[in-house]
Amino acid sequence: MSEANIQEAADRLWQAAQSGQPCAPVRDLIEGGDIQAAYAIQEINTKRGLEAGRRLVGRKIGLTSKAVQAQLGVDQPDYGMLFADMAVAEGEDIALSAVSQPKVEAEIAFILGADLDDERVTPTDVMNAVDYAVAAIEVVGSRVANWDIRIFDTIADNASSGLYVLGSEPKRLGEFDPRLCGMVMERKGEPVSVGAGAACLGNPLTAAWWLARVMAKAGRPLRKGDTILSGALGPMVAAQPGDVFEARINGLGAVRASFGKE
Repeated sequence: MSEANIQEAADRLWQAAQSGQPCAPVRDLIEGGDIQAAYAIQEINTKRGLEAGRRLVGRKIGLTSKAVQAQLGVDQPDYGMLFADMAVAEGEDIALSAVSQPKVEAEIAFILGADLDDERVTPTDVMNAVDYAVAAIEVVGSRVANWDIRIFDTIADNASSGLYVLGSEPKRLGEFDPRLCGMVMERKGEPVSVGAGAACLGNPLTAAWWLARVMAKAGRPLRKGDTILSGALGPMVAAQPGDVFEARINGLGAVRASFGKE
C-alpha cells in the first residue's frame, strides 16, 4: 500500500474527528490493500492522540457477532483504542456532539489485574489476569458520514469508537457466567436490545483471549489496570437527544447512559 494513501486516510479521519464533520469513507484510498493497512491508519491517529497528551487505558473489541462479520466479509473481530477521555461517569449527561452519529450497545467490561504481554497467552492466562468485570455501555460513533462503512473504514476509524460508561458492581470471575448471562437494554423503560454473553464470539472471555494475542503481536500489549470492552451482547441502538439507556446484565447489575437534550 502507498504510504501517501495511508497518511491521507489518517488525515481525513483525524480532521473529521477534530471538526465534528463526518467525512467520506477511506476505503477508496486503501482499496486492494489488506486489514493491516487499515490498522496502520488507526495507529497513525493513535500516536497523534498520545502525542497530544491522551492516555491509553484499554481496548475495545468490535465485530464479535458472526452475523455482522458475515455482512462485512470478515472472519474475525477488530479492535480499537480506549483513551482516558473516553470514559464517562454513570449519571453524567453525554452531549450529542461528543460522539459523531452516536449509537449504544451493552457489553461486559473486564479490568485486568496483570499484564498480558505474550502472544502465546492461553485462555487460562486471560482468566487469571482478569481482576473483575462490570456491566458497560459503549457509545460507538463513526467519523464516516452516514455510517457508510466497510471493514477497512471501521478499523481505520479506531473500530468506530466513541465513549463508554462502566457500571459500579464489580464481580470476580466465578460470581457470574460470562457466556450465559442475559442482557436487556431499555430506553426510557422500553426494551430496545436483548442478548446474552454467547452472542460475543460464543463467550466474552474468548473475545478477550483473541484481543490479548493480537495486541501482544501488534506491540501494544494489554497491561495491568487496562479495561477491555469485550463486544456487544445485543444489537446497537441509535441515540437521540434526551435518551436514557439502562442495560441490565445477569450477575453484573445495571449501568445507565444518559444523553443531553442538545
